[in-house]
Amino acid sequence: MDEIESNGYNLNISRYISTAKAEEEIDLTALHADLLNLEERIVNATNKHNEFLKELGLLPLPIGNQ
Repeated sequence: MDEIESNGYNLNISRYISTAKAEEEIDLTALHADLLNLEERIVNATNKHNEFLKELGLLPLPIGNQ
């Protein structure tokens, strides 16, 4: 009752019970490693694709952040 009185007799549930869901923790180190791995795979695939384009006499695709 003291808590209700200290809250001005406000009986709003959110005043007393948190309804917020905890956010999922993100392992930034693992995420960074995954992104680096994906970037490497993209570069390798682009290089291989560019070899085919070169054989066909076509312009290569840009690699990475070019």
